[in-house]
Amino acid sequence: MFATVLQALNEGFFETLKLFAVTLLGALPLGLIISFGSMSKFSPLRWLTHGIVWIIRGTPLMLQLIIIFYVPGYILPQNPWAVENGRFWAAAVAFIINYACYFSEIYRGGIQGVPVGQQEAGQVLGMTKTQIFFKVTLMQMVKRIVPPMSNEIITLVKDTAIARMIGWQELIYAGYAFMKGSHGYAGLYWPLLFTGLYYLLFNGLLTILFGRIEKKLSYFR
Repeated sequence: MFATVLQALNEGFFETLKLFAVTLLGALPLGLIISFGSMSKFSPLRWLTHGIVWIIRGTPLMLQLIIIFYVPGYILPQNPWAVENGRFWAAAVAFIINYACYFSEIYRGGIQGVPVGQQEAGQVLGMTKTQIFFKVTLMQMVKRIVPPMSNEIITLVKDTAIARMIGWQELIYAGYAFMKGSHGYAGLYWPLLFTGLYYLLFNGLLTILFGRIEKKLSYFR
């Protein structure tokens, strides 16, 4: 029995890791792009970006996931998620949009936290705006955003459990299934409790990783 439960949980954890990785790959660069929009000197773009970020940050991720997965089927001739792994990609889109908006605010705070005088010094040295951003602003921004970014990424690990709302079989789904009769077993609650160890271990590794990154970047102090 234990081997069966462990195999199911491992499969669920793999799906959790997959959603986690895809979300980061999409949300990290998209968040940077959104932050540029929120700092744009073009007022319509800036206010539009602020409005989108306000809506996404002000509504539950669960609601956004449900809307993205179910609404297209009612307004489009064919549901775009009615394909293989459609539930996964619907969850990925919802998570990427949600976390990109949170990351954008972290990026914006990091960029605006770099003293303007250092950018002006770069201009005096004849550096282009691109060179100033990548060689002056970006390097100092990374140091500033690591602590809040690490908190959001650790939260992302736990938020992946929300994907079970649309039937995506991630880690919590795999553990909960043994209470409902999965693999010939019913009423087993300990597999669901056991999923907590997976989250604790993975988040522990991430905490150690981000701690080392902060030490690596300590030379900016």
